Amino acid sequence: MSSTTYQTCLANLNSNSDNGATSSTNITTEALLECISNTIDTTQHDSHSSIDASFLLYAASLVFFMQTGFAMICAGCVRVNNIQNTLLKNLLDACGASLGFYTVGYAFAFGGSLADYGKTTFIGKDNFFLMGVENNSFWLFQFAFCATSATIIAGTLAERCQMTAYLAYSIMLAAFVYPVVVHSIWSPQGFLSAHNPNPLWGSGMVDFAGGSVVHLTGGMTALIATTILGPRAGRFYDLRGEVLEEPREFTGHSLALQCLGTFILWFGWYGFNAGSIISLTLDDNYLVVSHIAINTTLSAAAGCVMSLFLSTIVGVHFTGEVTFNLQYAMNGCLSGLVAITAGCSVVESWASIVIGLVSGALYLACSKLLVQWKIDDAVDAIPVHMLNGIWGSLSVGLFATPDLMNRVYETSAHVGWFYSWGRGSADATLLACQVVGILFVIGWVVCMMTPFFWLMHYCGFLRADSLEEIVGLDIVYHGGEFRKHRRGNFGSDERDIDEYLRKYERRKEKASCKSNDEMADSHGISVPANSIYQESLHGNSCHGRRT
Repeated sequence: MSSTTYQTCLANLNSNSDNGATSSTNITTEALLECISNTIDTTQHDSHSSIDASFLLYAASLVFFMQTGFAMICAGCVRVNNIQNTLLKNLLDACGASLGFYTVGYAFAFGGSLADYGKTTFIGKDNFFLMGVENNSFWLFQFAFCATSATIIAGTLAERCQMTAYLAYSIMLAAFVYPVVVHSIWSPQGFLSAHNPNPLWGSGMVDFAGGSVVHLTGGMTALIATTILGPRAGRFYDLRGEVLEEPREFTGHSLALQCLGTFILWFGWYGFNAGSIISLTLDDNYLVVSHIAINTTLSAAAGCVMSLFLSTIVGVHFTGEVTFNLQYAMNGCLSGLVAITAGCSVVESWASIVIGLVSGALYLACSKLLVQWKIDDAVDAIPVHMLNGIWGSLSVGLFATPDLMNRVYETSAHVGWFYSWGRGSADATLLACQVVGILFVIGWVVCMMTPFFWLMHYCGFLRADSLEEIVGLDIVYHGGEFRKHRRGNFGSDERDIDEYLRKYERRKEKASCKSNDEMADSHGISVPANSIYQESLHGNSCHGRRT
């Protein structure tokens, strides 16, 4: 039978007395009350720690579940002969990010945050391989964010990127590039951090849930990668290198998967934004979490509506027909979610709607602009994540309210520019910090990832072979069979597809026969066809071949 706090304290005080048998009447009331108070405080602290750990684990699970959303969107946007390849690359994102963030990424991002408190450093230096890390739930939550940033690039490079390059960039981003951005903006030692004891210009950059840290980093990396990699074969140029009069639209094979992925991402975003409060039990954080969830919802809805109806108006203007584009609506929704990420805790609900409306318009304009510039983004990740990551961070410098800044960051010395006007001043310190933070993220990613992707491209490890790209990477890497989905969806005339397949078949047959000849010369035995090639590709010409 469990004893009460009073009984436990009484027993402890008795056992601590000099003779070990002191009567309860000799124990002072003050000592007994102190013991009871300390016991209650300890129990409450343990309960709060358990609640916070459970909250972080739940939020981390939601954020990690967003990987499913990204995978569904990517699979739905690509053509039918690239589905397996795209899904595997999404899976490799999570795997590469986990290994990179476990080994060195977390240490570079948050290592030594407590030991070096009060100092400003460029990069962390402790907690490699999770050594000395006590709060493992915090690591899992931050890993989920890291994996999200890496996955943003997945769809942009779809249908033309080699597997080796994909895994290499995932590890590079998760182990070094992303952690430095995290350290600079989120760590108390970061020079841009609002939590630094001596923040930049007395304010620091406010990026509550990663509008710049996660989305701008991933989106900027996607822009660099696709610029170096080049567009998909047949997208802007024909197979002879001549510019097409009109860019060819490569229709994804499943709008249903894209819509499912959008809803999954919206659902996971509640963990993404609300979970960034980290501690649910501290002060009145439970009120902040509710406010964050509302802002997340409103901004997503506003972005969706703006993108949908603006695209309809533009369509009516140029074609005279009223059409409602589901893809624009879905990406507008995601744009609103990205845009509200940075300031979800410090802006009012009406401002979240404004932020969402602007994000939908920016997405649509940027998407059209990329096509004009012949930058091929299969899932529109660049306008969704990069551009709206920038807009979301800037919006904090405009709409951050004094009350919410004081509640979340414990200071309202520098607030949104519009609210500064209300105070009778034009203090744009917070806005200036946001601009500096955005420029830092862009500069850091460009300096690190441009040489990386250029070197991969120069060495021939980045882009898939042109013939393999045309027939589909599922056939090349996964032994799949060629499937025709929609007319005009292969980057060339339908009558040419059979010829390309025959060329690919002859190439693989020649490679297979050469390999078998070499094996037979070495062993003098009957050699079966190479198992990595499907019979549908190379036929039976090498089956059971004997030297």
